[in-house]
Amino acid sequence: MQNPFDRAQTFTSHNGDKAALPFSQAEYDDRLAALRGIMARMDLDAVLLTSMHNIAYYSGFLYCAFGRPYGCVVTHDACTTVSANIDGGQPWRRSHCDNVIYTDWQRDNYWRAVTSLASTGRRLGVEGDHLTLSMYEALQTYLEPASVNDVAAATMQARLIKSSAEIALIREGARIADLGGAAIRDAIHAGVREIDVAMAGRDTMEREIARSHPLSELRDTWVWFQSGLNTDGAHNPVTTRMLEPGDILSLNTFPMISAYYTALERTLFLGDPDPASLKLWQTNIAAHELGLSLIKPGITCAAICDEINRFLAQQGVLQYRSFGYGHSFGILSHYYGREAGLELREDIDTVLEPGMVVSMEPMLWVPQGTPGAGGYREHDIVVLDQTGPQNITGFPYGPAHNVIG
Repeated sequence: MQNPFDRAQTFTSHNGDKAALPFSQAEYDDRLAALRGIMARMDLDAVLLTSMHNIAYYSGFLYCAFGRPYGCVVTHDACTTVSANIDGGQPWRRSHCDNVIYTDWQRDNYWRAVTSLASTGRRLGVEGDHLTLSMYEALQTYLEPASVNDVAAATMQARLIKSSAEIALIREGARIADLGGAAIRDAIHAGVREIDVAMAGRDTMEREIARSHPLSELRDTWVWFQSGLNTDGAHNPVTTRMLEPGDILSLNTFPMISAYYTALERTLFLGDPDPASLKLWQTNIAAHELGLSLIKPGITCAAICDEINRFLAQQGVLQYRSFGYGHSFGILSHYYGREAGLELREDIDTVLEPGMVVSMEPMLWVPQGTPGAGGYREHDIVVLDQTGPQNITGFPYGPAHNVIG
């Protein structure tokens, strides 16, 4: 007699119909063909993807881990997402490919699902920058691979060149980021809280995503709106601080459409800036414009940095530079994804090519107690296509537009 408490370790459930994904089946087929090319070059039988960005890139499904592992197993003839039972049929609906669900009635059912797809004793590719030590040990126990190779760098390189469909979605994101920026600018006045200004921008962007992309999942769009001392860090969370006359402000909008990230960042002032602040702001704008002029096919990330560093040194403010001057766009956000091979930093020698999308975002951070204290940052998105670089950010920058009141 079967124990009534026994449950399946894994199962499949095609609950409902497949959902509309952000890209066509042909787009996903092309991505998988490129991944299988990587597998052939590395002599791999299967790849286990575990990161949010790679699973979304190759399958269309963006998971919510909540402490549970997820995966996508790609072989030379199949692609299957692996999801937790708590998500029901949604992962299958949001994957262009197959899906297997694992239950939590027994420990390590995730690995039993992965093993059923990738098989034991095979030459396996993994994401070395995402696989934890405990997951690696479980992988060895259950899959007993003949070899394990890291495909993280190769998959990142594959994501650097965007398809025309990706670029079209990124352009949409830039348009919506501008709308959020306008809503934020309209909400700024003395006595309003940072959080209230941020919500105005976020709500505007989410409403526009819902209107113009009604079949997408609505998730992860956010705003960082910072004032005064809180502008010193580019990623500082929003607070309940009330704006005061004379404040330096930092506007940052981030619409997310089907896991694709875009951004708008601008410096503003509530009232006329003092002379020291105005000079720093104008200097950072000059660095921004110099950087935009340098973005073109054939130049390296490091060479762009060298030129901007030289300019800031001539202006006597290089010591206030905060971080690298830009980065790639695509499937990434503040908690998943990062195409580190296309960051505008001194240690990155990647050559810019048509199909890449990068930002220009110089930031000067002047500490408290120094004239002009605060964080100054501008951010535009540049698409490199066959006709040359195109700046797809439309929101204006500088004192003529962004001094409020």
